[in-house]
Amino acid sequence: MIVQIGFALLALIAMTPLAVRLYTALRFRSRTYTVQTVPERRVAIIFGARVYPDNRLSAMLADRVATGADLYHAGKVDVLLMTGDNSTADYNEPGAMRLYAMALGVPEEAIVLDYAGRRTYDSCYRARYIFNVREAILVTQNFHLDRALMTCNALGIDAVGVPADYQRPWGYSSRSLNWSRAREIPATVVAVLDVLRRRPATILGEPLPIFPDEMVD
Repeated sequence: MIVQIGFALLALIAMTPLAVRLYTALRFRSRTYTVQTVPERRVAIIFGARVYPDNRLSAMLADRVATGADLYHAGKVDVLLMTGDNSTADYNEPGAMRLYAMALGVPEEAIVLDYAGRRTYDSCYRARYIFNVREAILVTQNFHLDRALMTCNALGIDAVGVPADYQRPWGYSSRSLNWSRAREIPATVVAVLDVLRRRPATILGEPLPIFPDEMVD
């Protein structure tokens, strides 16, 4: 009997992350749109991802930036907030994202960089409390979008999302896509815990509101 209870508890523990992931996906799916149907916001938050040593964007990151550029050209947003990792001098996701967006016709003055978006939670927290973003369109892959929407909305950003899947012709490797999808299960649990604790971002700093005319709170 004790052994059976033990196995039941282990099964429950194993299923909890899956349940959290499923709930998050179902809860925020209604806030997902296309470039054409998404409500207008002043800001689109473009989440960082891998950049290669030659400054070339990974396929997923290229898709995110291209989708952000599409939103800008469609008149859906005024500013693209590029948030990513710049933890070392020779690795700069936001800088590479800006160059790519400019090559797609987005003017430099419409791009704001957040160099301390090392994690999704940090990017959302800093968007709200450093850049004073209150409404935003989130741009990332579909597998990541639910977690980003949950995090931003929990932190006080009225966020909707546009998935950035398969915009570039070279696509994604099966290995990369499968790993990313599997990673979302524990990552969503960690995000929920961060939100519940209102954990500050790893790097903060003074407020830098994107729109100075808006009151900082």
